[in-house]
Amino acid sequence: MKLQDKSVVITGAASGMGKAMALLFVQEGAKVVVADINGAAVEAVVAEIASAGGQAKGVVANVSKEEDVSLMIDTAVDTFGRLDVLVNNAGIMDAMMSAEAVTDDMWTRVMDINVTGPMRAIRKALPIMKAQGKGVIVNTASIGGLFGSRAGAAYTASKHAVIGLTKNVGFQYGKLGIRCNAIAPGAVATNIGIGGSQPDPFGLEQAMAGMALQRTDVGDPSAIASVALFLASDDSAFVNGTVVTADGGWSAY
Repeated sequence: MKLQDKSVVITGAASGMGKAMALLFVQEGAKVVVADINGAAVEAVVAEIASAGGQAKGVVANVSKEEDVSLMIDTAVDTFGRLDVLVNNAGIMDAMMSAEAVTDDMWTRVMDINVTGPMRAIRKALPIMKAQGKGVIVNTASIGGLFGSRAGAAYTASKHAVIGLTKNVGFQYGKLGIRCNAIAPGAVATNIGIGGSQPDPFGLEQAMAGMALQRTDVGDPSAIASVALFLASDDSAFVNGTVVTADGGWSAY
């Protein structure tokens, strides 16, 4: 049991990679706060965990709202007595909007969810983890945060920001027993979509250009959950402030 009795908060936990993480973490002994904007899906995941004999608490949370972020962290502490692991997994795409096409609304929405949400969750979690003398933070970034044109301008900028935040927190708080790392998935079978029903044609063409050069199979969410488990557990005790790429070799070209 790699996470025996650990208290964990996972955002975007009602589907895709977040759900896979929640189910795997519970199998490894964790008690999980399932946080997601989709209330019905939250209830379904909590019920699935309970039916398997695990412990979970559901919280309907929009990570772009500070009060929701505070609620999910407080729920973990109030319900399970502490906060051992925070996984910032919730995120959205940007309809592949290029720099000349991106709207203020799209830019703000992507940044609010992909960057400000994790920042606020980390800000809320750090005092708790400092008082405990230890804690782990795992951020879901993207290979879009490592390269320039795997998505539109807003998503690319947001995931670069998540990686910068990860490195900053990892270094500055590592001496206090708190580790912070990120996962950079490639193409994974989730419901994130492209972030809009009408993608920007130019932006989509540019983002897809590299896929013709090297494209691996689309990954299963469980493959990313396994990486998250490694980073959340003591198996990665000497891993801090870095990014683990999990893209099946796509970016190795």
